[in-house]
Amino acid sequence: MSPLPRRSLLKAAAVAGAAAQFGRALGVQDAHAAQAARSAPGTGAAAADPVTLDWLEDGGLGAAPGSTVGVPWPKGAYGKDQTFALTDADGKDVPVQSWPIGYWPDGSLKWTAHAVGLGAGSGKLTLAAGTPAAPAKKVTVARRGGSVEVSTGVITVRIGGSGSALVRSVLRGSTEIAKEGRLVLLRQPEIEDGDQGTRKCERFESAVARTEVEQDGPVRAVVRIDGKHRRGNRSWLPFSVRLYFYAGAESFRMVHTITFDGTQEPGRTSGDFIRGIGVRFTVPMRDAAYDRHIRIGGEGTGLLREAVKGITGLRRDPGAAIRTAQFEGQKLPDPSTWDQRVTTRLQYIPEWGDYTLSQLSADGFTVRKRTKEGHGWIGAGGGRRACGFGYVGGASGGFAFGLRDFWEKYPAQLDIRDAQKDEAEVTLWLWSPESPPMDLRFYHDGMGQDTYPEQLEGLNITYEDYEPGFGTPYGIARTSELLFWAHESTPGAEAMARQVAAVRTPAQLAAPPRHLVAAGVFGGLFAEPDRSTPAKAKIEDHLDFLFAYYKDQVEMRRWYGFWDYGDIMHTYDPSRHQWCYDVGGYAWDNSELSPDLWLWFAYLRSGRADIFRFAEAMTRHTGEVDVYHLGQWAGLGTRHGVQHYADSAKQQRIANTTYRRYYYFLTGDERVGDLMHANVDSDETFLVLDPIRKIRTEPYEPDRNALSIGFGTDWSGLVSAWLTEWERRGPKWEKAKARVLSTMETIAAQPNGFVQGSALYDLDTGRFAVADTAVVGVSHLSAMFGLVELNAELIDQVDMPAFEEAWLDYCRYFNATKAEQKARYGADFGSLLLFQGHSRQDAYAAVALDDDALAARAWRQFYSSADTWDYKESTDWSTKKVEGPVGL
Repeated sequence: MSPLPRRSLLKAAAVAGAAAQFGRALGVQDAHAAQAARSAPGTGAAAADPVTLDWLEDGGLGAAPGSTVGVPWPKGAYGKDQTFALTDADGKDVPVQSWPIGYWPDGSLKWTAHAVGLGAGSGKLTLAAGTPAAPAKKVTVARRGGSVEVSTGVITVRIGGSGSALVRSVLRGSTEIAKEGRLVLLRQPEIEDGDQGTRKCERFESAVARTEVEQDGPVRAVVRIDGKHRRGNRSWLPFSVRLYFYAGAESFRMVHTITFDGTQEPGRTSGDFIRGIGVRFTVPMRDAAYDRHIRIGGEGTGLLREAVKGITGLRRDPGAAIRTAQFEGQKLPDPSTWDQRVTTRLQYIPEWGDYTLSQLSADGFTVRKRTKEGHGWIGAGGGRRACGFGYVGGASGGFAFGLRDFWEKYPAQLDIRDAQKDEAEVTLWLWSPESPPMDLRFYHDGMGQDTYPEQLEGLNITYEDYEPGFGTPYGIARTSELLFWAHESTPGAEAMARQVAAVRTPAQLAAPPRHLVAAGVFGGLFAEPDRSTPAKAKIEDHLDFLFAYYKDQVEMRRWYGFWDYGDIMHTYDPSRHQWCYDVGGYAWDNSELSPDLWLWFAYLRSGRADIFRFAEAMTRHTGEVDVYHLGQWAGLGTRHGVQHYADSAKQQRIANTTYRRYYYFLTGDERVGDLMHANVDSDETFLVLDPIRKIRTEPYEPDRNALSIGFGTDWSGLVSAWLTEWERRGPKWEKAKARVLSTMETIAAQPNGFVQGSALYDLDTGRFAVADTAVVGVSHLSAMFGLVELNAELIDQVDMPAFEEAWLDYCRYFNATKAEQKARYGADFGSLLLFQGHSRQDAYAAVALDDDALAARAWRQFYSSADTWDYKESTDWSTKKVEGPVGL
C-alpha cells in the first residue's frame, strides 16, 4: 500500500492534531458552551456522579491478576481524603483499592487510580464516592529483614533484598511452585560481519541493590527491585523491576526495565554486545515423568501439549482413558491399571526434558525439543507469530509464564530445560541468544562532517544532524511486561487459553469518553466524535483514515523489533515506494510533531481499544528508547533519524513529559511515572548541551544564571514536567509549582510575550529575564510539541490574565497576514510552515474571545483554502496499492 502522495508524518500529525483536539469541528458555539460549562459555579458536584467503568476489550479480567485504571474528577468535586466504592451491574460490592495520582491546584482530586482483583468480573462496574468493600482474600506484605513476603491469599512470593534472586520462592499453600527467579544476561565481547552468535559469551546474573515496597494492599501490592547484572567484579546493565500482586490472584505481573550502559563504538568489533537478556526461574518437579506436562504457546491460543514421558502414539496402547488424561494434563491412575504391555516398558520411552521456542523475526517461530543436554534436537513445529506463553509442571503443581509483545519485540525466546530432573529451569528471553548479537553501533562515519558548517551541509541534504560521538546508545532503555502463574495442578486447555489472552492483551478498565470530557482534564481540548454535519463527518472520516493507515503501515512495513516496536516512520519516498528508513533525519519519527498526542487525543475522544494499544506501545517506546536515562545527556531525547539515538540533536522536546501524561493518568503506570519524575530537573540539561548550538550566529556559553531557552519546544517540555510534578504532589512539587508560576509570569512580561521567542533563564530562581527590547522570534515548530496542550491546561488551572493574553495573541497572529503581524509587533513573522496544524490555535482563540472571524479563519487554514467555505481539500485522502517488482 502506498501512502498519500508525497505525504510525510509532518503533515499527517498536523492534520490529525488539529482535528482530534477540536472535535467540535473548530467552530465557536459548541466549544464555547463547553468551556463555559466547565467554568460555571457548582458544576463540579453534579459532574461527580457515579462513573461507569468498562473493560477496554471484551472478556474482563479473565486470567489476569488484576487491573488498575485512572479516573478524572471535575475541579472541586472531591477532597484529598475521599474514598471510593465499586459495584457491579447487579449492585454487588466489588473490592477496590484507590489512591490519588493527581490534584487540581486547589487541592481537590483531579485523578484517582483504582485497582481491582479477583471478583471484578467481565461486565461494567460503577465507581462512586463511598466506603470500599474489603476483599475476601487480602494482599498482605511482610518485611523480614532485607526481604519482603507478599501473599495474595492464594500464593505467597518471597522477594529478595540482596543476592541474585529477585524472587526467592513462589508458594501455593505449602507447595513450592517456583524459586530463584533471577535475571540473566549474555555478553559477547567481540562481533564480526555475519556473526550469528558463534563467539564465546560471558554470563551475568542479577545483583539486587535495593528492594522497596511501594504499595501494600489490601487489593494491590507493588514491590520495586533495582540493581545491575554482575559477573565477578563487573556490574553493568542496570535494571528496575516491579512486581504487581492483586488480592485473590494465583499470578503476578512483572514490569522489567533495562538501561544500556555498555560501550559499542562504530568501526570497532569489540565492546559490550548483548547476546541474550532473560528472566529465569527454577521449577521443582515432583511428579512421575508421565505426569509432567509441557505447554508451549503457538499462534493465537494454540498450544503444544505434551508430557515429558509421552504415552500416546506408542506401538502399544495404554488405553483411551489414559491417553486422554495425559493430553488433558490430569494425573494418571497407577500404571498397574494400564495395559501392562505399556507399563512394563515405560523405562524405554524417552523423556523429553528440553524445549525451545524461538521467534527470530516478526513472521516466523520454530519449536524444537531434545531429551537432555548434549543430545540432538528435533523439530516440534512452528508458525508465524507465537503468543509468548509456556508452562512446565505436573499434577501436583506447575508454573505458567508469558512475555507480552513476544513477536512484536522479536528476537524473543522461551526455554524449558531439565524437565526430566528434580528441578526444571524456565527462561523467558527478551533478546534471544539464538539471534545475532545486539549491534547498537552508529551506522555511518560522518563523511568528513567534522565542523558545524560541514554538518549543516549534511543536514541540508539528508536532513540528519550529525556530530561525531553523538550517535551513542549509552543511556537508552527498554521496558518489557511478563506474567507468571503458580498452579496447584496442570490447568486445562480453556484455562490456558485465557492465560494466553492475558499475556497478549492485559485486562484494562477504562472510564468512558463522556466522563473524560465532563471532568475537564487535559485542558478540555477534546470532545466525543461528532458527525452531525457534513464538515464534521469529513473530519471524523479523515481521523479514522489516518489511524487505519498508520496501523496498516506498521504491519505492512514490519515496524517491529525489540528497540523499534512502538515507533513509526517520518517521511515517505514516493520514487521507490518506501519509507525513508535509511535517509538521515527522515527515518524513525521519535515523536516529531507529536504523533503521541494525536493518538492519545484520538483515544480520549473515542474510547477505542485499538487506538489505546497503539498509543500505549508508542508511549512505552518513545519514553524509553528515544530518551537518555543515564550519562551526560540524561533527560534529553534524540531527534528523528535512521537509528533512534543517531541524530546529534539531543533535546528536551523529545523527552517531553506531555507524551507520557496521558498513559500515566489513564492507568497509574509506575514506570511511566518514574520517567516523568526524572524530568523535573531537566532544565539543568541546558547547561550540558545547547540545543541550537549549530545555528547560533552570536557567541554563547551556557551560564547557570543566563541560559537561552525558547518559549516553544524548550519551555513546553519543561513546564509539562513541572506541572505534572505539581499535579502528582511528587517529591519536588513545591519547586515545580514555583517554576510553573514564575516562568508563566516572566513569559507574559516579555515585550512581545510568546512572540519574543526566547529569553535568558536563571536556574537558581526559575525565572526568565525580561528583555528590554521587543523582538520577533517565531518558529513553525514552537507550538507543535505540546505547547498548545500545556497552555490550555495552564490557563484552565492558573488565574494569570497576562499569560492568557500573551498566549491568545500568539494564537491570533501566527496565521494572520504579514501586514497584520507587522501592525501588531512591528515586524512580520517571516516564512512559516504548518498553517494547517496551527488552525487549532485560531480555533482556541476563537473560543476564548468569542470571535466568529477567527473561527472562520480556523476553517480556512484547516482546509488550506484561503477565502472560501467550500471545504476544498489540499490532500488526496486515498491510498494506492503497489504490486509487483516496483516495491517490496
